[in-house]
Order: sequence, then structure tokens, then C-alpha cells
Amino acid sequence: MSVLGIFSRRPKKTAEAARERLQILLAHERAGLSGADFLPQLQRELIEVIRKYVSVDEDRVQVKLEREQHLSVLEVNIELPAPSERRN
Repeated sequence: MSVLGIFSRRPKKTAEAARERLQILLAHERAGLSGADFLPQLQRELIEVIRKYVSVDEDRVQVKLEREQHLSVLEVNIELPAPSERRN
């Protein structure tokens, strides 16, 4: 191998280029998804995890996603039971 061979750009294989394009496309599609697409599942999973430690009513859990230009905010509000009602 020559020294110049190390610094020269080798052309990408077709499969590599296609894979990169697909990853970019998927990233753009995921960024454009509305919050409603994954929020119900996220809320269910959060409730499952919280119930391992504390008894919680599903109606007392709120998950909200707000998107602005360059910022997304995921807000999770969980109303916990009184200390006397918590699991030990």
C-alpha cells in the first residue's frame, strides 16, 4: 500500500451509500412524527414501572409533548398517593 493510498478517498460501495441514505431518511421521518404516535405507549410503560414502587391510578398520569422550532419538551405529571397509601 502506498502512502498516497491512505489519504485518497475510496468510493463508497453502493450498499453503504444506500444504508446511509436510509438512516438519514428514517431520522427525518422520526423527527416529523407527531407526539400522539408514541405517547400512549410511553404512558403505559411509565405506569408499569411506577407501579413496581407505588400504587398509582392511570388517570393521575399525564404525558405531554410540546415542540417548538429547535426544542422538544416531554412533560410527565404523576400524582402520587398519600404516604399512608404507598407500597412498602
